[in-house]
Amino acid sequence: MKSIVFSSVTAALLIFTGCSTKKPAVDEKEIQTRAQEVAPVQTETVISEDSSVSSYGESINSRSGMKNISELENELKSVYFDFDKFSIRSNMQDTLSKDASIVKEEANGYSVKLEGNCDEWGSDEYNFALGLKRAQSVKKAMVAEGVPAESITMVSYGESNPICHEKTQECWAKSRRVDFKLLP
Repeated sequence: MKSIVFSSVTAALLIFTGCSTKKPAVDEKEIQTRAQEVAPVQTETVISEDSSVSSYGESINSRSGMKNISELENELKSVYFDFDKFSIRSNMQDTLSKDASIVKEEANGYSVKLEGNCDEWGSDEYNFALGLKRAQSVKKAMVAEGVPAESITMVSYGESNPICHEKTQECWAKSRRVDFKLLP
């Protein structure tokens, strides 16, 4: 009985004395000295007449005809897969070869991220694993075409990144793919 009374009194004291109405003391001199220590960084951006800045901040020479990341990504086509498969289809070989030549020749200064995707069939764990296997298949093919392996990263989105949301075979087939993204 004594322990219940003691516990209740302790809890009541903690509740009533828990919050203070006083404002914390602030040392104005300390705030001023810290503000002086952290001086703002001044930056300057210089763009010459013959260059522009892409959405990622790189300077791109417009006279030499170099393309920015978004233009190169639009040229890279997705690689599509059969249901429950991660081997590259024969009709995707030409697409993959063209993508590899674009990455080697025009996007050689960028890293490539391969994004594996699946349709909605199967568990989440299975689809993430299948998306990664699809990305690995494309990476192996890209390396065989001469793209440096260290410039390629992979990620699997499983079924979380569908192209369309209809419940048809054609729609599900569009979701079974590997997309290309370029990273500076």
